[in-house]
Amino acid sequence: MANVLTDLAADIYKAADTVGREVVGFIPSATINAETSRVAMNDTVRSHFTRTATVGNTTASMTIPEGTDQTVDNKTLTIDNSRSVQIPWTGEDIKSVNNGAGFSTIYGDQIAQAMRALTNEIEQDLWQEAYRNASRAVGTAGTTPFASNFNAIAEATQILRDNGTPQNDGRLSLIINTAAGTKLRNLAQLQKANESGSTALLRQGMLLDLQGCMIRESGQVGVHTAVGSDDHIVNGAVAINGSTLTVDGTQTTDCAAGDIIQLSGDTTRNYVVHNQTSTASIVLGTPGIQVAAANDETIAVGASYTPNVLVHQGALELAARAPATPDGDAAVDSMLVQDPHSGLVFELRVYKGYRKAMFEVACAWGVKAWKPDNIALLMG
Repeated sequence: MANVLTDLAADIYKAADTVGREVVGFIPSATINAETSRVAMNDTVRSHFTRTATVGNTTASMTIPEGTDQTVDNKTLTIDNSRSVQIPWTGEDIKSVNNGAGFSTIYGDQIAQAMRALTNEIEQDLWQEAYRNASRAVGTAGTTPFASNFNAIAEATQILRDNGTPQNDGRLSLIINTAAGTKLRNLAQLQKANESGSTALLRQGMLLDLQGCMIRESGQVGVHTAVGSDDHIVNGAVAINGSTLTVDGTQTTDCAAGDIIQLSGDTTRNYVVHNQTSTASIVLGTPGIQVAAANDETIAVGASYTPNVLVHQGALELAARAPATPDGDAAVDSMLVQDPHSGLVFELRVYKGYRKAMFEVACAWGVKAWKPDNIALLMG
């Protein structure tokens, strides 16, 4: 039975505009790698990145110099999620609801709810990938920012500015939770048209760009529960830009990705832990520590916090595809549907059985934070 879905497409899009949705901020802030081709679980997407250049002396010579060899590294993104929402309908079910709201109305809402659930999972994956791979953090753990001003945005952007992140290409986004968004909306200086330059916040509640950042909200920004609970001791000096801290094995709790640490010789900076490979070493993101660490310095582990994320679009990627299917599976129809809320594209398939049909909304995806230098946290 061909074209089963075509006649229902209008109901799908109509429902997508009316079903309640959580705000998304990470999906539009990431680089979207989407194709119509299918993908299998654990397929990889590769990206290259270059190392810091070595500067040498310029010396006049009749012989052209060889130049300095450079290594171009690559990182891989793995498609490690293949998820779907499956919606069964029997003939009795359809007959029953057609006496009330109607199959098309209910079916459209179910598809919209399926897109909602999948979108929220993707948004949360992007948030976790971004904050666990950030370089440094500002703010106070446990305190929602923007209580009286928005100075914290400038402090967060300074991290990226010091790291060499592009500032003027319009690709910087600060994604905050709704509590921080409410604090921003309550700031009197942003509500006054003569000071903010617009009535958009006062009249429509729209968050304006600030300090060169697009301000976005996300319903998936949650709390990071600090895992590390003991202070650590640096075992051996670590030079500036070092990203691995060898530690004495005296602590009883390892740090986890996303934990915040401070060095006793550098108490003005909060470093984001990428992982603790064992009790012997803590790994940070690039560009690493900004003040050389001496032997026996104390490493203090921070408290639990809400990770709001400042990210350059080129630092975070989402690869999304339609899940793999064999040639000639049991589906009688399929189509790609774009979610008007998030912009993501999902595959919708319909399967016919014995007096029963099953509709499936599916997507396969993977996320990757390519460049920690271009990600910073604003703690709340």
